[in-house]
Amino acid sequence: MNKSKIDAQLERFKQGFPWLDIVDCATPQRGIKVLGEEEQIKAAEYFDGASVKGKCKFVPASGAASRMFKDIFAGMDNANDATRKLADNLEEFAFYDEKVFGKAPFNPEDTARKLLTEEGLGYGSKPKGVLAFHRYEDEVRTALAEHLVEGQAYMRNADGSVKIVVTISPEHEHLFREVVGKIREEYEKRYGVRYDISFTYQDKETDTVAADMENKPFLKDDGSMVFRPAGHGALIYNLNALEEELVSIKNIDNVCVERMQPLTYLWKKVLMGKALELRDRIFGYIYAMDQITDVRRNAADLSYVPAYNVGADDPYMTEECQSLCNEIEQFLLDELCIEMPPAKDCRARAQALRAKLDRPIRVCGMVRNEGEPGGGPFIIRDKDGSTSLQILEAAQIDKSNAHAMQALSSATHFNPVDLVCCLRNHEGKKFDLLEHVDEETGLISMKSFQGRELKALELPGLWNGSMSDWNTLFVEVPVETFNPVKTVLDLLRPAHQQ
Repeated sequence: MNKSKIDAQLERFKQGFPWLDIVDCATPQRGIKVLGEEEQIKAAEYFDGASVKGKCKFVPASGAASRMFKDIFAGMDNANDATRKLADNLEEFAFYDEKVFGKAPFNPEDTARKLLTEEGLGYGSKPKGVLAFHRYEDEVRTALAEHLVEGQAYMRNADGSVKIVVTISPEHEHLFREVVGKIREEYEKRYGVRYDISFTYQDKETDTVAADMENKPFLKDDGSMVFRPAGHGALIYNLNALEEELVSIKNIDNVCVERMQPLTYLWKKVLMGKALELRDRIFGYIYAMDQITDVRRNAADLSYVPAYNVGADDPYMTEECQSLCNEIEQFLLDELCIEMPPAKDCRARAQALRAKLDRPIRVCGMVRNEGEPGGGPFIIRDKDGSTSLQILEAAQIDKSNAHAMQALSSATHFNPVDLVCCLRNHEGKKFDLLEHVDEETGLISMKSFQGRELKALELPGLWNGSMSDWNTLFVEVPVETFNPVKTVLDLLRPAHQQ
C-alpha cells in the first residue's frame, strides 16, 4: 500500500466517519413492503416469465468458523454450559462420528478438543462452509452443499447451468474444492443441472492499515505495520466483476434442512420477481423520459447533452414532460421512500429524477425483529437532500442523538442478508458498482493483535455503504427463511434437524 493511502486511512482514524442523518426507521407503515398471498404469487410468476441476462448466486463465506466455536474454545480445558450442552447432545449433530468421539456418555472437555483440534475434526480452524451441518438418511451435507441444493431450485440459467460464486480465504480453497469434488457429479445427476462453481478472494489491495490508540500505525514487535482485511464491504469489488444481471446474495451459514427449503425457494423467487418488476418499471420511465427530452447521459461528467436548441421548444417545459416527472416523483416516494428535494427549474428536476432511476437495484428481505443480531432498515436523508432506504449497523448510529436512538428503538425488522440485485442498466450494460459506494459510511472497530488492542478500519459494508447509492426496496420475508448458524449449538434448532 502506498504512503498516501496509508496517510489517508490514518487521517480517517483521527476524523472518524460522519453520522448519517436518520429520518426514521423503516416499518410496514412506511418503507417495508408486506406482501399478501396474491402479491407473492404474482411476483414469483413474474420472475418465472422475465427475461434476464444471466443469474448468479453469490455466497460470502470468507474466514474461519472460530466465532462459531467461541464458547466451546472457552470450555475446552474447564467445562462450561456450552461444552456440556455439546457433549449431552453430541449424537444429534451431523458431524458426530463414533470413530472420532467414541460412545456416550461424552466428557465435555474431551468432546471440545476432538471437535476443534487436529486430535479430531479440527473444526476450530476450518471455514463454516465445509463443516457438516445436516444429517440425512443417506448423506451428510455441509453448508456449501445446501447452497448447491438451493441454487438448483431457483437460480437455473436458460442453458441449465447454476452459477455459484463463493467468496473465500485463499488458504481454505482446497477444503472447498474437496467438498465440491465429492458432490458435484452426484448432485448434477440428481437435480438435472450443471453447476458452474467458482471461488473468489477478497482483494489484498483492499486491506486497511491498523492504528494504535493514538491513531498512529500499529506496529509489530519487528517494527512493521499491521494491515487487516477491510470487512465484507471489500466484496463490492468481487460483485462488480460478475457478468450476470440478476444476483442473489445470502450468507454461507443461512441454510436449513431440505424439508424446510420450499419456503426459501418461494421467497427467493418473490424477491427476484419484485426486483425484476422494479427493473422493468424503471427502464420504462427512462425510455419515456429519453423519448420526450431526446437526451443522452454523458458518462464522463454525468451531465446531459440536449439534442435541440434551448428556447420556446424546450421539451423539459412541456406538459408531457412535467406529467411524467410527476408520475416518476410519486413512484419514487411510494415505492422506494425517495423524497426529492425542490429543483431550481423543470430541466434540473427531470435530470435529477432520471439520475435517481439510472442506478443498480437491490431488493432486500427483512425479518421481524425477534432478538437476532443484524443491521436494521432505516430512512436516511442523503447529502443531496433526498431520502433513501438504507441498512445500518448499530455502530453507525449516534448514541447521543435522541432522534436517532428513538428510531433505533422503534425498529420492527432487521437485515438477514437476503438480497437480490439487478446489475445492468436499461441498455443492458453493466453498472460500475464502485461509482455507487458512499465512502463516508465505513466503520472503526476495536480489535486485538497478540494481546494488544488496536483500531481497525472497515470499508463501507457490502449491504450498507457499498450499496448506498442504489435503488432499494425492502420486503418482509418470513422468519422461517432465516436460519443462521452463529454458534455450533444453533445446529440443534429444528431448522437444522431432520
